Amino acid sequence: MTTYLMLSVSLITLALLFYSLGVWAERLASYLKGWHVVAFWTGFVFDVSGTLAMGKLSNNPFDLSDLHTLFGQLALWLMLAHAIWATAVVRQGSEKRRIEFHTYSLMVWMFWLIPYIGGMWMGNK
Repeated sequence: MTTYLMLSVSLITLALLFYSLGVWAERLASYLKGWHVVAFWTGFVFDVSGTLAMGKLSNNPFDLSDLHTLFGQLALWLMLAHAIWATAVVRQGSEKRRIEFHTYSLMVWMFWLIPYIGGMWMGNK
């Protein structure tokens, strides 16, 4: 396994760990807490880092005509929007919005799993 491959797999796996922790803890609590937002941002940073490392391994990095790349980019943008929105909700302090926030979180997480699982499948072909 090359250094970039080991690094990228580790970073993407850390993204899965932190993002899942934030999404599922928030879902189970039915309330958006500050540490959930930290977990979302941490997952996002690990995902971007892992994606950049994976790009070093590709002959055509960031080719949006490739479905894996397209879904991966869409997932990153959704994660970014999710983290920004979560930050705004916590800063505003609206109890109602904190309680309702989890609906969107689960949808973004499920979409994020598409390129994650697709990448594992592609790596095992």
